[in-house]
Amino acid sequence: MTQESLLTKKEILKMMVGFRRFRERFFKEEQHSVYENLSTGQSPKTLMIACSDSRVDPAILFSSSPGEFFVIRNVANLVPPFESDRGFHGVSAAIEFAVVNLQVENIVILGHRQCGGIRSLFQPEVIREGGFVQQWMSIAEDAKNKVLATHAHSGLDQQCRECEKTSIVTSLDNLRTFPFIDFAVKNRGLQLIGVYFDLENGHLSFYDEVTEAFRELEISKVHNP
Repeated sequence: MTQESLLTKKEILKMMVGFRRFRERFFKEEQHSVYENLSTGQSPKTLMIACSDSRVDPAILFSSSPGEFFVIRNVANLVPPFESDRGFHGVSAAIEFAVVNLQVENIVILGHRQCGGIRSLFQPEVIREGGFVQQWMSIAEDAKNKVLATHAHSGLDQQCRECEKTSIVTSLDNLRTFPFIDFAVKNRGLQLIGVYFDLENGHLSFYDEVTEAFRELEISKVHNP
C-alpha cells in the first residue's frame, strides 16, 4: 500500500494527524524531550494489566506520561495461572519481563464495566464456539460460578457487573501462583492491586483485601504526589 492510498483512509489519516501532535508535544527541538531519557531504556514502576476494550485505555484513564506504565492488554484483563509447559504464553511472558527484568513495584489489574469478554461467559452464543476467545475466557469460569451461586436471581447486567469484579480477584489470585511474583512480594514488597472502572458513571473502585470487597475511590481526597 502506498502512502497516498494509505492516507485516503479516514481512520488512518486521523492516526497520522494524532502522531503529528504527539511529535509536536514530545519532540520539540527547542526543549528537552522526555524521549531523550527513554531512549536509553525504560524503568516503569507499574505493570498495568488491562482489557483490550477500546474505551479503557490506561494511559488516557490515568493521564500517564510515556514510560510510566508497562502495559499488557487482553480480552477481559485476565491473568492465567502459572503453567510450566513450553507453550506460547504471551501474557505470562510479559508479566515475567515486567517483574524479573524491569523490577516493577506494582501490578495493577484494571477491570471495567460493560466488558464483552465477561458477558460472553453468560451469553456464549455471542462468540465463536470452540474459538480462541472461548478458551481464553475459561480462566474466569470460577468467577462466573461464584457469581451464579450468590446472585442466581439477579438480572444479566448485575451478574456481569459482579463477575467483572470477581474476575479481577481471580486474576490477583492467579498472579500469586507465579514463583517469581511470590518471591518479589515476599522479598521486595511488590504490590498486587485490583481496580475497577465504571465507564458508565466515571467511578473508580479498588479491591480491599481486608473487607474482600470493592470500595469506590474518593477522588476528592487524592492529592498530587
